[in-house]
Amino acid sequence: MDFFLNTNIQLYILAYLIGSIPFGLILAKKFAGVNVQDSGSHSIGATNVLRVVKQTNPALAKKLGIATVVLDVSKGAILILIAMACNISVETLWALAVLSVLGHCYSLYLNFEGGKGVATALGAFLVLIPIPTLIGVVVWIFCAKVLKVSSLSSLFGLLGVVGAVIILENGLKVGSNAPIYIITFIIFYKHIPNIVRLIKGEEKKVV
Repeated sequence: MDFFLNTNIQLYILAYLIGSIPFGLILAKKFAGVNVQDSGSHSIGATNVLRVVKQTNPALAKKLGIATVVLDVSKGAILILIAMACNISVETLWALAVLSVLGHCYSLYLNFEGGKGVATALGAFLVLIPIPTLIGVVVWIFCAKVLKVSSLSSLFGLLGVVGAVIILENGLKVGSNAPIYIITFIIFYKHIPNIVRLIKGEEKKVV
């Protein structure tokens, strides 16, 4: 039992459990009466919430999409901010970031199904590496306006963050860039269906 009394272990468990909360699914069911896992890309993220709810209620779709983004970002940010205030080590903070993204992508509450992890990673990155993250956001906005493909824009934005970390930050200051590489791998892996559709020219644009 002493294992579970360790502060870091408690934080790790919390990060995964909080990351697992499927806000997009909950909001769409409660306010629009739809199950986003049954339609569109079947993801619980904001893009699919917007796409699915838009079919019946365009005005509500935008509100729920924004709410989903805000809540998913908060999953990656709030616990890390609390841990920082408690002087938790930076290594543990990055572990919390990885676990929150893992929770979103493989939710305990959804039989280990979930979303793509982009917004939750964004929340963690904003707290831990704000400048590279803002560069990634600029890349994402530019690609979104030009390409109008949510998945591709998100992946380019993520690569922008990674590149900025390597060039500007000279690493994550934890002896290795492994945490951000792990998060990048998880997000790219979850986007494999999108990448396949992109190659086939079947990926839908956000209009």
